Amino acid sequence: MDLDSKIIVVPWDFTPVAECALKHAVKISKMTHDDICLLHIVDKITTDGGVKAKQASLNNISTEAGKMHGVTIKYHVLRGTIFKQIAEFVNDRGASLVVMGTHGMQGMQKYTGSWALKVIAKSKVPFIVVQEDPNDQERYHDIVFPIDFKSEEKEKLSMAIFMGKYFDSKIHILKTARKDESLLKKVNLNINHSVRMLIQNNIEYEIHEIKTDKLAVETIEFAQKINADLILIMTTKDITFADYVLGAKEQYIIANSSKIPVCCVNPTSAFANLGQFMYG
Repeated sequence: MDLDSKIIVVPWDFTPVAECALKHAVKISKMTHDDICLLHIVDKITTDGGVKAKQASLNNISTEAGKMHGVTIKYHVLRGTIFKQIAEFVNDRGASLVVMGTHGMQGMQKYTGSWALKVIAKSKVPFIVVQEDPNDQERYHDIVFPIDFKSEEKEKLSMAIFMGKYFDSKIHILKTARKDESLLKKVNLNINHSVRMLIQNNIEYEIHEIKTDKLAVETIEFAQKINADLILIMTTKDITFADYVLGAKEQYIIANSSKIPVCCVNPTSAFANLGQFMYG
């Protein structure tokens, strides 16, 4: 599929963090020329009149924002829940990307897990989760790219190449120092593959070694140190309720206190729209 035929979806709940997400989506849209779609989910019991009222509000918002930012912004309203309908919509429409605002881990989410992660878990589309406005409208200058031993780590490489191509980003590879020789070998294989693909695509990179196995903590600390624009991670494969409650490492990263945007890629995601970048 052609990238220009895609949409960037922004889940819209009429809150300030949704407005932050829209600004990030605009930044990306201006580089990729994808249209933006504001997606609002209403309760199943919402009346037809209630749906039409939301559509009217979204029409006004999308029209004004489109004029302000100089991009095409559409909208869509669905009945259901954010945990099901967002993933179904972006998967069915073959969206190129989702940009979603989050308040981090607050209130009951500390006990029931991140709502953001629950929304992301069933998507075939990469999510960029944001808490604040973008630093600028020019580039994602520095992207933190932690690499571990898991085979699915290679799947997020498409997104790193995508960002490097469009935003001239520098990729900061974080290498975990594993004591187990077999795990360290797998880490090195993943890094070698990533470096090879980044070189083929003329993308600038650096490798930084993490001396502990606390990947999530070290990733955030390093991102803070270099004032990163984005952190790129894989979500937990076959995530369970226990992961939500006990805390998968990506929950900690998504809700980072520095409010650095985080791009989440699910294992076995379908990157038909990004695959053109994989081999130069």
